[in-house]
Amino acid sequence: MTRQSMLLAAASGLSLLAVSSAAWAQEAATADTQVEEVVVTGVRKSLRDALGVKQGSDKVVEAISAKDIGQLPDVTIAESIARLPGVNATRDRGNDSQAVVRGLGARLVLGTINNREVASSEPDRNVRWEVYPSEVVQGVQVYKSQSADLIAGGVAATINIQTIDPLDYRGPSVVLRAGPVYYDGGKDIPDYGQTGYRASGSFVHKFNDDLAMVLGLTSQKQKNGYVSFQGWGWNDSNIRTPVGASDYSGDLNGDGVADATPWGLQLEVKKLEQKRDGVSTGLQWKPTDNFELKFDALYSNIKIREDQDQAVYARNRGNWNNGNWGDYNGAGASYTLENNAVVAATLPYGSITSVLARYTEDKTLFATGLNGKWNKDQWVIAGDISYSKAERENNWRAVRMDSWPSSLSYDVRAGAKPFVTASQDPISMVQTAQAGKAGENGGQNDGLEQLNDELVAGALDFTRDLGGTFKSLQFGFRVSDRTKDHSQGQWFVCANPGNLSNIYDASLQDEWGNCLQSTTVPANLLSSYNIGGFNVPGIITGDLDAVARAIYGDNAFNYSNARDNLAQRWKVNEKVGEAYAKLNFAADSFAGSWLTGNVGVRVVTTKTSSDGYRQDAGASTFTAVTVDNDYTDILPSANAKFDFGDGKVVRVGLAQVVARPPLDELRASKTLSTWAPYTGSGGNPDLKPFKAVQFDLSGEWYFRPEALFALAYYYKDVDTYIGWTQTPETYNGTTYAVATPVNGGGGYIQGVEATFQTPFFFLPSGLDKFGIYSNYAFVDSDLNEMTPSTKPLSLTGLAKHTATVDLWYSNGPIEARLGYKYHSPMTVIYGWNGSELQTLGTEKTLDFSTSYQINDMVGVRFQANNLTNRAMRTYRDGDENRLGRYDIYGRRFLMDVTVKF
Repeated sequence: MTRQSMLLAAASGLSLLAVSSAAWAQEAATADTQVEEVVVTGVRKSLRDALGVKQGSDKVVEAISAKDIGQLPDVTIAESIARLPGVNATRDRGNDSQAVVRGLGARLVLGTINNREVASSEPDRNVRWEVYPSEVVQGVQVYKSQSADLIAGGVAATINIQTIDPLDYRGPSVVLRAGPVYYDGGKDIPDYGQTGYRASGSFVHKFNDDLAMVLGLTSQKQKNGYVSFQGWGWNDSNIRTPVGASDYSGDLNGDGVADATPWGLQLEVKKLEQKRDGVSTGLQWKPTDNFELKFDALYSNIKIREDQDQAVYARNRGNWNNGNWGDYNGAGASYTLENNAVVAATLPYGSITSVLARYTEDKTLFATGLNGKWNKDQWVIAGDISYSKAERENNWRAVRMDSWPSSLSYDVRAGAKPFVTASQDPISMVQTAQAGKAGENGGQNDGLEQLNDELVAGALDFTRDLGGTFKSLQFGFRVSDRTKDHSQGQWFVCANPGNLSNIYDASLQDEWGNCLQSTTVPANLLSSYNIGGFNVPGIITGDLDAVARAIYGDNAFNYSNARDNLAQRWKVNEKVGEAYAKLNFAADSFAGSWLTGNVGVRVVTTKTSSDGYRQDAGASTFTAVTVDNDYTDILPSANAKFDFGDGKVVRVGLAQVVARPPLDELRASKTLSTWAPYTGSGGNPDLKPFKAVQFDLSGEWYFRPEALFALAYYYKDVDTYIGWTQTPETYNGTTYAVATPVNGGGGYIQGVEATFQTPFFFLPSGLDKFGIYSNYAFVDSDLNEMTPSTKPLSLTGLAKHTATVDLWYSNGPIEARLGYKYHSPMTVIYGWNGSELQTLGTEKTLDFSTSYQINDMVGVRFQANNLTNRAMRTYRDGDENRLGRYDIYGRRFLMDVTVKF
């Protein structure tokens, strides 16, 4: 019998024992517990309401409550979610973005709005929570345990965003909020303003007691520019014997062991502007006690513009032959090895590639649904139809200018800020040494990259009230049809001083794509500057469009010149059918407690059709392919809640859980190199879901209003997971090492979570207005990713230690919060490629917010984030000395005024 079978058998036994015992249990008297009634508002009210959700649930759940519109202090809902027990968030451009729950990454978190699965503008399934303005959110539930009525897909957790039900709203009809937001991360960037804004307005109107509507508008602009130092990776897998050398092994120091050198290092100054606009609306109609109809819709649009000044250092210096051409072992060269990798060096022949670039991104989300509920006698019937669509268009364009200082030094070792020094400033070489040198100037435009995700779903649920011990029977059905597709156009042009109107001419490139000629950039178009806090050569800047016109002509970045990149053209269609049945039970007395719970099963059938293009071996041509796949999962679950009175609760849960593969990893695409070493990459349409049996045990003591001590344990027995690895594939007698996602073997994930929150009621008057919200989580697992093959990284999202401590003060019109967040190192996917794994180092952040309610109508608020200006540092291959990223995002300051009437 497998571990999963044993756990599921135990679940069935526990559930039957609980139900059988409850059926014959005698009724026990329950003593009323008298508690002091305290009127609370603001942060205290939110904490109390959230505890009410947690205490009343049969499942292990964490909650955020914000029944007052616009009450959440955070710029995005991701920042609120990240403070919950066992939850982390990865940052993108300085903002909390994707959620990591219980040691499992964002790919295993299911995101829903009003309990509906939604489309995503990410290539996989991940939800970027910053898309959702906190102003439109009434509550958030993070379901850590599973029951049959929840949509399948949340192995780590299901995070549900709840928007406002207008008939239930008791607040003011109109709420307006606006104020500036200042980011100091861009203070050293020339000619770059750092002040944005945040504004919102909401209107709730009750036409009568049966009909009400809500309308919300939000807008914010972020000027969160920052500086990033990046490592491109090390060449362990690319050490090879060059043509004509029979004894070459990549050994720099002669100790018989190959030594890796970096592909390149890069400093990037990002002059960011992010604009997010949103509209949300809802209509609720309840003409009788037996019928209710709700409509809701949400639209969010984010526009990003990044003007980038980049400098690439030592690009490919020594990587093709690991330094044997003199870069690392030549006269005057020196280097420092850590674990057989060069992490610091002085090169007598260096290179600096200056890049002027611009990245733009435009992504939208539209999600809507209609829900109807009818009840009569013992029956409740609910129907739901929903539609969501996410789109993203992004473009990166750049001009590159190469220069070669006579010497260059760098150091990226752990424990210090990375630095680069050079014998000459890049701008002096770029402006005086351009003509006639191959490869100096190149322009690239990735064209218009487009991603579309469309999801249509419908559900029908029935509940039959049974009365007695077997409280009710629920059953229902759900179907969904989802299609995600992706395309990209690209081109690369070379300087053409003799004929600037002809911006693309293949004769200007050699067989490797290097430019055969270049032109001098006019000196008046370029300048340089230094960034405070970074020891690097002067950074070249200029007007990208003006420089491009001077080198390539007026149409340098014309989309019509893009060539379709078939390697990036793919589509995945997924059809899912689900059916479930759940029996709810309750007993007045069981082992001295009030017992409630459920036992059920959900059956999920999935069919996928994956389209893509596969590169023909030894050629640059592609062949279109379609691969179909289908599978069925049976997901039993059981939950029991034992309420012993006086606020003491114990919960037990057991369930089979799955998370379907990331949609982009199901693509049928594959690319193959046309030269040695023969490698490739592609998707895998035959992937099966991440699957596990999970056990949850939680003890909770609600010892006062707003007060909780909780201790939870969970264990996930994993049957299979998904990771990236290189597998050998042979075509026409040639074997390629193809990087592809595959299903891995089994293992376990277990963890402990502790939560403590309370107002300081035990302190003297005045100090009792203070309180604490805190949690700690520990995670352990024997699962690892599949790369690097010699020393695999820990599972994505697995931080062994996570802690949150919020100290708050609430006294009449004044509120304040000082928040601390910590997590230990964890593996993350940086970017859109699931194979791009890095380790995010320890992070410690400190935030502060305070507010003052001037009168019933007007309040002001101030917030400061990342007070210690902690840098984000990642590293590669599990080695702290192999730098991935070193980003300094700076602090964020927000002030706003709220008016309610």
